[in-house]
Amino acid sequence: MALSQDSMNRTALHDEHVALGARIVPFGGFEMPLQYGGILKEHDAVRNRAGLFDLSHMGQFILRGNDVAEWADRLTCNNVATMKPYQARYNIFCNERGGAHDDVIFYRLPDYWLLVVNAANAQKIWSHLQKHRPPSGIRLENRHGTSALIAIQGPKSLELMHGVARPDIGQLKYYFCLEGTVYDKPAIIARTGYTGEDGFELFVDAADAPQIWKRLLEEKKSGGLAPAGLGARDVLRLEAGMPLYGHELTEEIGPLSAGLNWAVKLSKQEFIGKSALQEQQTKDDYKRIAGLIVESRAPAREGYQVFANDMRAGEVRSGSIAPSLGNQNIATALLERDAATVGDELQVEIRGTRHTARVVGLPFYKRARG
Repeated sequence: MALSQDSMNRTALHDEHVALGARIVPFGGFEMPLQYGGILKEHDAVRNRAGLFDLSHMGQFILRGNDVAEWADRLTCNNVATMKPYQARYNIFCNERGGAHDDVIFYRLPDYWLLVVNAANAQKIWSHLQKHRPPSGIRLENRHGTSALIAIQGPKSLELMHGVARPDIGQLKYYFCLEGTVYDKPAIIARTGYTGEDGFELFVDAADAPQIWKRLLEEKKSGGLAPAGLGARDVLRLEAGMPLYGHELTEEIGPLSAGLNWAVKLSKQEFIGKSALQEQQTKDDYKRIAGLIVESRAPAREGYQVFANDMRAGEVRSGSIAPSLGNQNIATALLERDAATVGDELQVEIRGTRHTARVVGLPFYKRARG
């Protein structure tokens, strides 16, 4: 099933969001909840208790066949074939110039592979897979819009899922998954997320999603669970230094520029973009995504110019006030190599005034691990 790109689609949980009074906005071709009771409240729930997210807008593709791993390795910059059963792995589809078509997650199940892609790039990656699919031996299934995805994120996630998910998920390792049930409904349960906190992502049938969503919110509200929207998710991921496609990654900004060197395996056999990435690495003159702490009350927004000693050094890619950092003003910026050294002092132009900014390492925030 391929969803229309010409009009807004709705996830299986749309009516639940409306019933909760969510502010609905267009995102990735879908009508999605930006916030319910307020971004700061939802951010606080995720950092200190747990938040529930609807991620059903994300593209989900099933890949079957004995040669999937070898084939996918030729299309992506990280390793696929070395993944263990039930393992998840972050990866990037690159173009020939070393830019990014999309950043994705592969999940290896016993009989197939699950590929999750960004909603706005779902049709692009589906077409890319079709274009490069071998003549035979690999079967693709597009579940975009027919399979739902619910994420529970926060330090109390495991506690709140106790008795809800089966089998026991307490020993499930980070970036691994299992086949089980949630409220007795079939689910793939993964210990993955996009907030910088512990948590789980629940892949369920779209028909089962509303019941699971409602029961979790009703039964776990006393434990601190709250619905959370795209606004809180964006602040959480930015604090955690996680890239957002269209901002820290684009067709022009590739994995090396984004600081994702760990996901680029140049030792692999040929893959799309390898030559360009090798050249970038050798020359070492590519622009860098860097973190900034900005001395301004107004957030630094995408496209704002960054200067070093009155010379243009780059531009802001994402920016926000960071509640986890005492409401400091944080941003990511795509900078020239010589301006991206941690500790450097730069200036960000906000509404015609240049404000001092300091380059810092990413992530801005790391959760405490017990």
